[in-house]
Amino acid sequence: MNQHSAHSTGCFHCGLPITAGISFHAKLDGTDRNFCCLGCQSVCAAIFDAGLQSYYQRTPEGVLLAPPPEPPKDIEIYDFDEVQQEFIITSGELRDIHLLVEGIHCAACVWLIERGLKREPGVQLANVNLAAKRIHLRWNNNQTKLSTLIRALARIGYSAVPYDPENAEGVIKKANRGMLFRLFFAGFAMMNLIWISIALYSGANKGEFREFFHWMGFALATPTLLYAGYPFYRGAIGGLRVWRLTMDLPIAIGLSVTYAYSTYITVTANTIGEVYFDTVTNLIFVILIGRYLEGMFRHQALSATKRLLELQPRVATVIQDGKEQITLTRGVKLGDHVLIKPGYKVPVDGIVLEGKSAIDESMLSGESVPVSKSAGAKVFAGTVNANGALLVKVNSTLQNTTLSKIIRLVEEAQSSKAPIQRLADTIVPWFVLVTIICATLTYFIWNTENFEIALMAATSVLIITCPCALGMATPMSIAVASGLGAKHGILVKNGLVLETLSKATHFVFDKTGTLTEGKMSVAHRLTASNVVEEDILRSAAAVERYSEHGAAKAIIAESEAHQLNYRDVIVNAFSATAGLGVQADVNGETVLLGSTEWLIRNGIALNTGLQAQAQELEAQAMSCVFCALGGVHVAVFALADKLRDDAQQLVSELRSAGIGMTLLSGDRKAVADAIARQLGGMEVIAEVLPQDKDRVIQRLQQEGKVVAMVGDGINDAPALIRADVGIALGSGTDVSVESADIVLMHNGLDKVRLATMLSRRTLLTIKQNIGLSFLYNAIMVPLAMMAKVNPLIAAITMPISSLVVIGNAARIRNLFKNEKS
Repeated sequence: MNQHSAHSTGCFHCGLPITAGISFHAKLDGTDRNFCCLGCQSVCAAIFDAGLQSYYQRTPEGVLLAPPPEPPKDIEIYDFDEVQQEFIITSGELRDIHLLVEGIHCAACVWLIERGLKREPGVQLANVNLAAKRIHLRWNNNQTKLSTLIRALARIGYSAVPYDPENAEGVIKKANRGMLFRLFFAGFAMMNLIWISIALYSGANKGEFREFFHWMGFALATPTLLYAGYPFYRGAIGGLRVWRLTMDLPIAIGLSVTYAYSTYITVTANTIGEVYFDTVTNLIFVILIGRYLEGMFRHQALSATKRLLELQPRVATVIQDGKEQITLTRGVKLGDHVLIKPGYKVPVDGIVLEGKSAIDESMLSGESVPVSKSAGAKVFAGTVNANGALLVKVNSTLQNTTLSKIIRLVEEAQSSKAPIQRLADTIVPWFVLVTIICATLTYFIWNTENFEIALMAATSVLIITCPCALGMATPMSIAVASGLGAKHGILVKNGLVLETLSKATHFVFDKTGTLTEGKMSVAHRLTASNVVEEDILRSAAAVERYSEHGAAKAIIAESEAHQLNYRDVIVNAFSATAGLGVQADVNGETVLLGSTEWLIRNGIALNTGLQAQAQELEAQAMSCVFCALGGVHVAVFALADKLRDDAQQLVSELRSAGIGMTLLSGDRKAVADAIARQLGGMEVIAEVLPQDKDRVIQRLQQEGKVVAMVGDGINDAPALIRADVGIALGSGTDVSVESADIVLMHNGLDKVRLATMLSRRTLLTIKQNIGLSFLYNAIMVPLAMMAKVNPLIAAITMPISSLVVIGNAARIRNLFKNEKS
């Protein structure tokens, strides 16, 4: 029976005593219920009205609910778009937000909150994170307001505010402070029990003071078990309520059995057995120390996200009416003009309007060389202005800056689960079950000789067997790796990516902008004998100014270099066909620019002389754009694109590792073959349209290959999604994080090598951690079953195994120390 039905004299909702003369009651489901206050009555009525009364069958037996907290004041302020911009992830009608919730204490709370919120109009998602006490909420702002949802939470007993990292840090500190209080309490009891134990072991256990010392030990051990040992029981009972064996269960059983036996000896005044109250307090104290150290070292190992948060400046200097005004970064709006002085961090993403300076962007790209900035250049939040003042126009609010996106990706990666972790999570409950079975067998084996030896040996088995290390083996490694990657400009979206990349057997590279710099220039102009070369170039530039292709920009740059006035040329009926070319009407004549196939499709006969010269240039890794005017092939523009400096090194290292490679390009095959020859040779698939690239990836996968695709993240989106691992090269905001699994914040192929190194090291560390966990248990459990290890030694060695796993995972942070930033 649940406590809510058992307490006839207590409050039905929270179970607290009802003060005499207080009369709060309601008839619910045909039964009169009494309450201690109007708040409990209102909350309970709201729960019943929503049809969620089974909540009271889900709360833990014997655990009192807290009276409803006071709802936040002035919550209507959270309905303003200006305020929500500080917290929401997406804007528009559909919005996402994380709420920090006070009052969550068990799985029943999770059940109640999720179902309660999902009944509200417009709510599409309500996921509760019990450990972090956070709700991920997605709702339609046109159907309901955020303040309405916060009030709905208050009605069922929970106070919520938008999640703020500073508030979250306060919650973590509060939890650590609570653990320290329990630790100090257990330490005080342990020190006093040591003196009692010394007296008993010195002969007092056979004299007139035997019972006195036993009752003193009982008086010290009982509150220690109830207060300092409470977290173990909470974890064990919470797991059993959802039919799951947790890591706290063996500890709770060991403490309970030892305490129960000692209490029996004390109460019955048995003159044969011994009490082990000192063992109970020692175990609690030592295990709490281990958990506190685990938490501290884990926090240090995962400090990458915290350091990223610290990069965000709190204030900005906004220019209004010609005057400088210091304001919170959260209050900066789109279009505001922000002054960034030398030595200051950039508070927001924006475009430089005035000034010249150099910006240290190492936090984004890992590159230590400052980047020159002048009018028109982009700057990013968290980067450092070196030597000149800059006036910047804001183009991204706080939640949408590149830094915020990086933090969000790192947090998602750290909370994700790789397949090997899911396997470990599956093993842990069985691990606990085996532990309990081993402890039971140990007890019965030794009980035939000596009950107390049997009790201590069984307790040692329960304490020393540590599934904690196994449970942390994978998440710690992934979390540290994600943070290290972010520090070096490698954004990993989830743990699965790291595991998959480490197993990649084939790399597919886009050519333009990936293996090459993507900055084409006109190296040669070939024209027919009966045309004016400058007229053709002017017409070509006039048409290409409507195109975004790299070849178009090269032709325009060539026209501008010769000071040709192409902007005055009237262009009509412009159209572009992806992967082939463009066409438009210029002065009544049709101009075609593109591949030979594009001209042939439009019925243009190729000039054999120009075509022969073009083939010779393509053999030298130049891309050729064919031009037709008025139905006649009149010119060829040969474009040169330089190989990246680090392309050769990456390809050589992959080849040495036995990894297959394919060059995938929409360019002419002769050009792609020439690039492949410069890189030492690889499979070439050329003249492929963007929409067909994913078919090439699919074919490679059907051949049994694990494929990693490296592209620019925009034009190659289908292929990046199709690949087992999609790696996008880019420069911060210009990358497509939706299509890629790994985003490189700097256009350097060396980051691909570093990402591959990181994935392999992470998987190796995970395997090492799992191996260390099994090795520890394989050695220590048999010793405990043989009664060679007492419970105190077991309590000392148990957290050590977890600390070893954490320390081994932290070693990943040293991976790039010998690499050039």
